[in-house]
Amino acid sequence: MGLNVPAPDNEAERLLAVRSIMPFGVEPTPELSALTELAQNVFSTLRAAIHIIDEDWMHIAYQAGMQLSACSRDISICSRVISTQKAVIIPDLALHPDLKVMPYVQGGPRLRFYAGVPIELDTGLVVGAFCIVDTYPRDLSPNEIESLHRFAVLAAALLRLQRANFTMSLAEQDLKTAAMTDPLTGFFNRKALDHLVTLQLNAALRDDQFFGALYLDMDGFKSINDTLGHSAGDTVLQEAAMRIRETVRAEDVVIRVGGDEFAIFIPRPVGPEKLGELADRLLVAFREPFDADGEHLVHARLSIGGAIAPEAGRDLGTLLRTVDKALYQAKAEGRDRFVCRTN
Repeated sequence: MGLNVPAPDNEAERLLAVRSIMPFGVEPTPELSALTELAQNVFSTLRAAIHIIDEDWMHIAYQAGMQLSACSRDISICSRVISTQKAVIIPDLALHPDLKVMPYVQGGPRLRFYAGVPIELDTGLVVGAFCIVDTYPRDLSPNEIESLHRFAVLAAALLRLQRANFTMSLAEQDLKTAAMTDPLTGFFNRKALDHLVTLQLNAALRDDQFFGALYLDMDGFKSINDTLGHSAGDTVLQEAAMRIRETVRAEDVVIRVGGDEFAIFIPRPVGPEKLGELADRLLVAFREPFDADGEHLVHARLSIGGAIAPEAGRDLGTLLRTVDKALYQAKAEGRDRFVCRTN
């Protein structure tokens, strides 16, 4: 049951802005927590929150008062704020033709009132909504609506500050000048694991969502280097990166672990079966030969191991150990295949 709210015209640019804050925008900070608490008191409402909206999901970045769970973008009222880029005020949800059938209206927590205004991270790029809700009908005066807009302005400013501080912290940790990026493939390198992947894993588990991981190993790659040279090997790796990039979702994180090994982290897949679907597409993509040097077609198929949190672990170390076991099993069983494990 979705609301079928259209995406804004600048959705691609908007999603880039969302991704620029997602490594830290879902982590509570004293300043933004205080802002939502202040809004709850100012409006005397049951709940005040900052929601960030990506392609598929409404992330609860900060909330004060009633604690609600993240939900699909399809049923989120805040998706209307993203679509219109304007304030959305609904005095009584139970009377709204589309929203009255929503589970959060008909069942617990039986919401009746919603007011949300856009959080504009950069000019024209609305990444989410500052919203207040209650369990009884009410309305807002023009002055109250203006005050809600001011809260959204402050939230955007604090998110921009967090983004800037994060960039500065990367420099302070010797991650400047693209130190988290593998220059050959353009993917992240191993340094990104703790700085990006751990944050996304923790955020997914905090929202009671899945978090998937795949290990990819290119079978036969060593022989390409040995017989045709490292230049040909680099060409194959660059083509491999292109095939991976064309297969994964925009929000998936790809890391070149080393040599011919890659890791793909899948935040909030709809279910465990999505790992298998992605792995199958990768296997098909890598069964096509690679042009190594303009003269030689070579094969470098994949062995893929997979695991999904929380079943395979609630911390990155445990999850990676499980994925590594799955990759080893895929190789032992004949390669060119996918194995998923829970332990």
